[in-house]
Amino acid sequence: HGAPNQINSHPHVSNSGEISLVHNGIIENYHSLKSVLLKKGYVFKSDTDSEVLVNLIEDIKKTKKIKLGKATYFALKQVVGAYAIAVFDSTNPTEIITAKLGSPLAIGVGESEYYIGSDPSPFLEFTKRCIYLNDNEMAIINLKKGLTLRDIKKDSIIDPFIEELKHDIEEVEKGGYDHFMLKEIFEQPKSIKDTFRGRLLSPSLPIKISSIEMHFDKFSSANRIIFISCGTSWHASLLAEYYFEELIRIPVEVEYASEFRYRNPVINKGDIVIPVSQSGETADTLAAIKMAKEKGAFLYGICNVVGSTIARETDTGVYTHAGSEIGVASTKAFSCQISLLLLMALDIGKRLGRIEEIRYQKIIKELAAIPKTIESVLSKSKHIEDISENFLEASNFLYLGRGYHFPIALEGALKLKEISYIHAEGYPAAEMKHGPIALIDKYMPVVIIATNKSNYHKVVSNIMEIKARGGRIIAIV
Repeated sequence: HGAPNQINSHPHVSNSGEISLVHNGIIENYHSLKSVLLKKGYVFKSDTDSEVLVNLIEDIKKTKKIKLGKATYFALKQVVGAYAIAVFDSTNPTEIITAKLGSPLAIGVGESEYYIGSDPSPFLEFTKRCIYLNDNEMAIINLKKGLTLRDIKKDSIIDPFIEELKHDIEEVEKGGYDHFMLKEIFEQPKSIKDTFRGRLLSPSLPIKISSIEMHFDKFSSANRIIFISCGTSWHASLLAEYYFEELIRIPVEVEYASEFRYRNPVINKGDIVIPVSQSGETADTLAAIKMAKEKGAFLYGICNVVGSTIARETDTGVYTHAGSEIGVASTKAFSCQISLLLLMALDIGKRLGRIEEIRYQKIIKELAAIPKTIESVLSKSKHIEDISENFLEASNFLYLGRGYHFPIALEGALKLKEISYIHAEGYPAAEMKHGPIALIDKYMPVVIIATNKSNYHKVVSNIMEIKARGGRIIAIV
């Protein structure tokens, strides 16, 4: 809550100045909690829900005359929402309290030292021993007494599971690039090879995805497949709808997890629900998984981070193996998701006998060649950069695509918004005449995906309409 400024930034400090808190998430009932604290004389400097939580902890600690851990426990019992928190009391500097619900939290375990982060990447340099907190878990980390893990709901001590991470430190370094996102763009060929490793051995051999082999009966008898995801993963899921319906001939629905969880969707026992997430920790997707599980659906998870919550909460699934993605805007994770989803569709469709052998072999060969094709595109990065300089003054962009290219247009527009803070919209090219065409003029750059397949001639007609209105066309052919 609140504007992104110095006053609203973390850590937040209690009125006494003794307790500090870092919080990732949203406290939904912060307003009612704040009203109670205001009546007790508490003063708030920021607009955040986080400052409410730190003062709630302080109020309970003083009122009940208890230690920080117990005060945090009682405070969290009153909270509605999501959180990953770290709480520190300056009067007891050898202890930190952490807790999780809905937002990711990992604890690095070193030699007489601990590290706390949303994921392990910040502390990989120092330790590869990691504890992933589950929802409703609280860790009391004391330099003298060690780590104690508690179940908030049951108020009981539980044994922590320390995982030995297999990440390389090179994955979380820039490797000579100016920033992580650029590095991750150029890592796409390698990442896709890693996605295919052990699964696509050669175009002449069968695809081998063990989780599909083990649970093929679920796919062969499925009435419907529902993808649930957010952001970039939703765009990958939308592309999967085209893949699966075309190659498997099973009805597919694609849902925003953030909408799915707040309505009453129809889910039957014959349905397969496939959550897709890079981190495996997306709060809305996790909430949607819980709902689908309660309704008896079979859950097949797709994520990148090994040991993440989605990997633990689903019945089975598959990792993309894209490697660590540090950049906020997803690049290689998206490429790996759509590559893996196509591989899955081919595998299931072939097993069900719904793909002609000639077509299957053609797609497999082209899929195996994708890493080299991407390398070829990346070799033209200087030319792409030169083109982009012609559009530095643009304040709006339109991205158009038909069929399989429509989700790609959506993803392109999202990337421009995330990285350049320029308004952009992705649209099905055929829908351009239903509104967006009114906005096209000489100031409007239009990115149009026009490969020589998928309604090419119709896309050319769209291009002619754009040219007639003076629009500036960037064609991907």
